[in-house]
Formats: sequence, structure tokens, C-alpha cells
Amino acid sequence: MTAFITFMNMYPPLSTDLYLPALPEMGAFFSASPALVSMTLTVFFFMFAVSIVFFGPLSDKFGRKPILIFGTSIYTLASITCALSTDIYILIAGRIFQGIGSGAVITSSTALIKDCFRGAIMSKILAITQALGVIAPMAAPLLGGFLLTFTSWRGSFVVLTVLGAINLILCFLFTETLDEKRRYHGSVLHSIGLLAGVARQKSFMLLLLMFAIAHAPYMAYLSVSSFVYIEHYALSPQQYSYFFAFNSAASVAGPMLYLRLKNFMAEQSMIRLCLIVPAISGALVLTAGHWSAIGFLLAFLPFTVIGAVARPLCMNILLNRVKENTGTASSMINFVNILFGSVGMMAGTLPWANLIDGLGIIILIAVSIAMILWRAITFQS
Repeated sequence: MTAFITFMNMYPPLSTDLYLPALPEMGAFFSASPALVSMTLTVFFFMFAVSIVFFGPLSDKFGRKPILIFGTSIYTLASITCALSTDIYILIAGRIFQGIGSGAVITSSTALIKDCFRGAIMSKILAITQALGVIAPMAAPLLGGFLLTFTSWRGSFVVLTVLGAINLILCFLFTETLDEKRRYHGSVLHSIGLLAGVARQKSFMLLLLMFAIAHAPYMAYLSVSSFVYIEHYALSPQQYSYFFAFNSAASVAGPMLYLRLKNFMAEQSMIRLCLIVPAISGALVLTAGHWSAIGFLLAFLPFTVIGAVARPLCMNILLNRVKENTGTASSMINFVNILFGSVGMMAGTLPWANLIDGLGIIILIAVSIAMILWRAITFQS
């Protein structure tokens, strides 16, 4: 079950990071601007967020398995469409449906953690799935760069099609974890309305917003990293994939560090740490990020590591506040995180005079807002 959940959690990073080295090539192929090419990332994450909101309550009503099968089927068909695209707008359309399918898969896989595990075991499983999930963003750009040595950007979407087909087989073999007694028995419309009940929990929503805004700059980095490394620092797509993979590999330390810290550090202290370190990283991006490609990598590295600490911390705090309708709560958690991630992506591709400065400014603004929200939360309690 842990392996199955981890594999499904790889959908978002594989769907984005695998073709990141090919973004400049795709711009040339489609005669499209960097902003339009980056739109293939933005629409994916936006529709991913919308899909999560829609399918989370449905998974509480109909169970996890039918939602997983439907979402994986949509994702696989969309991946084929992307691989065969002859126009940037067809590719964007395919990415929209990839996002819809991924959202259905992720919201169900997150709910599976609460379905199958409890207490300290759940904390460990969250950390394990987060750590193993880093394999995808670490390996994806390396594989993407390797694919470009003998095929075009289309090869990345062929790989995603194959992975979707494998997951579809696993979904049919999967045994439902949400029995009839624990399902929501109201109408479909009322099941969607469960989201309003989650949204009315003020402390839950403030904490969620704080974590989501603090993490949003990572998605800005995702949207601009290939242009910074390949166009600004003149690295090859393969060299870029090494830099990106090294940064992603550092994420492995985050969940392990979280497990260590939670043994002797209170949650409030960990939250403060998750706000201070990104602020330092933002200042480093604005300074050392201009020195060289290595300087940019090392400046952003603290943000990556502490973000990997914050993710299981956020999920653990919020899921422990949920007593029922876990699918709905997990959909809200993922929706808000991805929604602000989409905003981060759009902010990263704004017409900044310098993309590195833009990223540093985005980090500092996001952390400042998150700190204000944390003050509001602590004042309220």
C-alpha cells in the first residue's frame, strides 16, 4: 500500500519535471514565447487544483477505487494527446486533462493514508511517502535530459503514457479501503458541499493558507529554472538536469529531518523554522544567485530542504484535525497548496528584468505574508 501511494504521489512531479529540460526546445518547435510554453505547466497545476476539489468529496461518496480508475484513465489518454501534439494549444489542452486526471488520483491517494494508518504510524508513512516521492523530481529531469539525446520532447509524454497505463492496471488490482458504512450517503451535490464545512474551520484554513503561501515560490522556481540555467547560465539541457536533480535530491533530507525534529521540537517551533529558513534563502537568491549556476543552486537549496520538512508537518497537523470525510479534507489541503503553487508559477514567468531577482522577490513576499498569517494564528489561539 505504501509503495502504491508513493507511486501515485509521483504523478505531479513526473508530469512537470520530466519535460523541464525540453522547455526551450519546445519553444523553438512551436515558435512560442517562454510565457506560452510555461503555460503548459500553469494550466496543469490549475486544473490539478480544481480536479482535487471536485474529486475529493466524490471519493468520500463513491470510494477510492472508482475515482482512481477514472482519473488514471483520463491521465493516460491526455498523455497520448500531448505526445502527438502538433500545436502548442493542443498540447495545452492535453495538459488540462492531465491535470484533471492527476487531481483525481492524488486526492484519493492522500485519503488512503488516513484510511489505512493512524497516530505515530501515520506520521511515519507521511514522511516515508514524501521522501520516496522525491525520487520522481530527482530522476525526472535526468531522464528527460537523457531522452533528449536520442528523441524529441515527445519522448517525455510517451513515458508518461506508459506510467499511466501501469498505474491503471494497479488501480484495477487495488482493494477498496473505504467501506460502505464510512462513506458519505448524501447526494453528489451535498458531497461537494462538504468542502464548505471544511472551509468554515478558521484555524484549519489559516494554517493551510500559511503553509501553501510559504511553499508557492518553489513552483515559481519550477517554472523558471530551465530558463535560468539554460539561457542565463548557458548550460546544456543535460547539465541543467544534473543541477535540477541535485536540488530535488536534497528534498530527501526534509522528511527524515522532520522525523528527527518532531522528537524534541514542538510544532510551533518547527513552524517558525519553516518560515525563517525560506526568508534566508530568498535573500541568498537575490545575492549569491547572481554569481554563477552553482551559486544559484546553493542559494535556493535551503528553501528546498525546509519545504520538504514543511510538507509532512503540514499534512500531519491538518489531517489530525479531521475526524470524518478525510477525502474532502485532503482535497481542500491539496487544492489550496496547488492553487497557490499555480500563482507562484505565474508570478515566476512575469516579465521580470531578471528571472533570478524575480524569484528572490517572490520568496520574500510569500514568506512575509506567511509570517503575518502565523501571527494571526498565534494571536487567535
